[in-house]
Amino acid sequence: MKLPKDFESYFAARWSREDVEALLQGLDGEPAVSIRLNPRRLPIDLEPEGADGRVPWCPEGFYLRERPQFTADPLLHAGAYYVQEASSMFLAHVLREAVMPRCPQGFTAALDLCAAPGGKSTLLRSLLPDDCLLVSNEPLRARAQVLAENLAKWGHPNVLVTQTYARDLTKALRGKRHFDLILADVPCSGEGMMRKEEEAVRQWSPSFVAECAALQRTIVEDIWPALRPGGILIYSTCTFNPEEDEDNVEWIARHLGATLLPIPVDPSWNLKGPLQVNSQFSIFNSQFPSLHFLPGRVRGEGFFCAVLQKDGEAEQHAKTDDFIAAFSKLPTLPTDQLDAPDAPRVELSLDDAIRYLQREALVLPPDTPRGIVQVCFRGQRLGLVKNLGTRANNLYPKEWRIRSSFITPHTLFPI
Repeated sequence: MKLPKDFESYFAARWSREDVEALLQGLDGEPAVSIRLNPRRLPIDLEPEGADGRVPWCPEGFYLRERPQFTADPLLHAGAYYVQEASSMFLAHVLREAVMPRCPQGFTAALDLCAAPGGKSTLLRSLLPDDCLLVSNEPLRARAQVLAENLAKWGHPNVLVTQTYARDLTKALRGKRHFDLILADVPCSGEGMMRKEEEAVRQWSPSFVAECAALQRTIVEDIWPALRPGGILIYSTCTFNPEEDEDNVEWIARHLGATLLPIPVDPSWNLKGPLQVNSQFSIFNSQFPSLHFLPGRVRGEGFFCAVLQKDGEAEQHAKTDDFIAAFSKLPTLPTDQLDAPDAPRVELSLDDAIRYLQREALVLPPDTPRGIVQVCFRGQRLGLVKNLGTRANNLYPKEWRIRSSFITPHTLFPI
């Protein structure tokens, strides 16, 4: 890989030579392909076709030997699995081992602050209690629409998709309601995605890193009042540099008031703790208080994660209805376009499932009731049609349709 100007010298001034050389070597490797199953739709012991081992820190995750044509699989569109980078699936381990044990009283409401396209929100929704409201937020409309699509396909009623900025979410709460958990996977310089995204290579510079670090602090500071005392903030980026990672975690802890929590890990995963040499901060002296995923050391892309608990005495949980009422005047997007719980269900063949997803009209079996019908593939709902008898009008959202007509229908789970 041809790295940006000043990239190597930037890290050489901040990391040990050994860590710099390992990073440079890892960035020349090939990225892995991985998926995460939806446990509400598929048993997590069901291996996909072409599986090449499980993701060690996420039981629902699988590596694949090669990248298939995911668009051609109706089960992807049904929300039976999500194509997600393996390192970011570490959130599953963080929730199970570092967050939930700290919150034995459970969760009323959680926020995924910078949620598009939806990988971490779908993961959160799978692991949080069913009665916990998940608010998934994305300020940019086009990205928020993708987020709403992915959450609609994942399928869970207790989700609210908002499209606004952190300061407006906090303002809507008026200091009276507080989240138990906030995931801030903040916009970053994207160093960890350089193997997969050319734009991450083109845009990188030390000044861009500094800009991103400042923006991240603003975002966290804006949302901080919305986290209840004793609540948990998960801070993550897909970067390596200390300005966006360790320095910002240190700033959150000292400036906003929080305690950095340890994240237990298996040594065989080859994760790295704080990488900054000659750090003046004592907050990172404990083992693995924050974690780096480095390409070459792990089978995944770059990722950084830390968990902080907000200072102060824990207060009583707010009610779910309070959050829904508070956000009623914010821009929200629907996530129920695919569901009609009382509608009759009809199973489609693989070819017909793809035709449905291309938004073509279908002819259903003659004994199918007229009216709204839920169409399915392998028992997983795809969406709705209106059966007229001689034909069925396709109600799949126009903006979600498969546009290409040159695909060969296929599924990763030919069961």
